[in-house]
Order: sequence, then C-alpha cells, then structure tokens
Amino acid sequence: MADADRSALPEHEEPPPTKTPRPARPHAAAAAVLVGAWTGFAVLAAVLAAHGMAPFGWEQHAERWAGGHRPGPARSAAAFLTSFGSAVVPYAAVLAAGLLTARRVPAGPRRLLVALAPLGWLATGQLLRALIMHATGRPRPPAEGWAVTASGFSFPSGHTFTSATAFGLLAWALYRLPTARRGWAAALLGLAALVGLSRVYLSVHWPLDVLGGWLLAAGWLALGALLARRAPWWPHRGSDREHRIRPAARQP
Repeated sequence: MADADRSALPEHEEPPPTKTPRPARPHAAAAAVLVGAWTGFAVLAAVLAAHGMAPFGWEQHAERWAGGHRPGPARSAAAFLTSFGSAVVPYAAVLAAGLLTARRVPAGPRRLLVALAPLGWLATGQLLRALIMHATGRPRPPAEGWAVTASGFSFPSGHTFTSATAFGLLAWALYRLPTARRGWAAALLGLAALVGLSRVYLSVHWPLDVLGGWLLAAGWLALGALLARRAPWWPHRGSDREHRIRPAARQP
C-alpha cells in the first residue's frame, strides 16, 4: 500500500522554495546614516563647547601649514573650487535634481511640487545651519591669514554644508534614474568633498568646522530620503515598477 501511494506522487516534485536573505532596505540605511551622522555632529559640538569653541592645537597647525603652502596657482584653484559652495551653483544643482525627478511625474501641480522640493529642502537646511552657527558662535581663523573673504561664525562650515547637501541631492536624483548615472553621482560627491577641503586650505575655516558641515549635511540628506519615502506625492521607484508589472500579470 505504501508503494502504491509512493508511486502516485509526481516523479519530479519541485522542492519548497528557500528563503534568501533580503538586502538591506534603503530606508534602514538612511535611518542608520541619520542616527550616525547627527550623533557624531552632536558629540563634535559638545567637544567644541567643552573646549570653549577655541581651535585645538592641531587645527592651528593645519591653518599655519595651509598659509605656508599656498602658491598662486593653488590658491586660484582652491578659490575656484570653493565658489561651488555658494551663490548660483548649489541652487542650480538642486533645481536640476528636482527637474530630473519631476520627469517621472505626469504634468500638473504634483510635478511642480516635486521639481521645487529639493530647493525647499536645501533652503530649510540652510536655516537649521544658520541657527546652529549663531548658537555656537565659534570664531573663524585669524583674518590676516584668509585667502578669500568670509563672514559670520565658523561652525559648521556653510560652504561645506551647502555643497554637500546640494550635490548630494543631485547625485541622489542621478542615481535614481532608470539608467543610473553612478559615475556622475560619485563625481558630484567628490566635488562636495573638495569644496570642504578648500575652506581649510584657504584658512577661512578650522578643520572641525568642515567635518561638522559634512556630518550635518549627511544627516539632513538622510532625513530627506526618509521623508520622501513617506510622502505620497513623491515618485517612488518601487511603485513605478509595480505599475509596470501589474498590467502584465493580468494577461493569461
């Protein structure tokens, strides 16, 4: 009887599906960056506050080294790089990010909202940075060593935060295109890093000001990514893919 039952089973029975480990979800990675970056920023701000917002010895050494190793061509190149952290360029970058993302949305008010959202996010971040800058009140390096003009307090670096946020938003928009421009995205992040380093080389910021700008920008970008995933009007890659697949699933 057992043999008869065994013979009734299909000859090629498919094994049960095995569960494969899922890759880390994007929102989990963004949450980790948010917590890590802003925890690091809070620790850095606390350390500076405990030090009276004065520069550390190694920061002063870095500022003196930059002043003694700044020939004319290097100074011009650094001044050109630092210009990418203010005025027209970063705001043009976030407008480009919005327009690239809005192409995935049908024409109408929602497309306009998506196109302007990165610009609004950068502007809101600038307000947060300005509040922190005035609250900490860290003095800049001595003005006689400046290679370019500067104003305001020093921590966190405004050029660093602005360039990292703006180029980060554009890099994110390029990365999320159907044909991801990963090389351009990496180049934009590299440019943002050079802008921050130029601020130290030009002696208008201490090194920890630049580190603070990077950490604040990383957390701000991660927060934006998390909020965008929850916004019903923001185009999501997953929902677009489901929209393409669902009609095909109904076909016999």
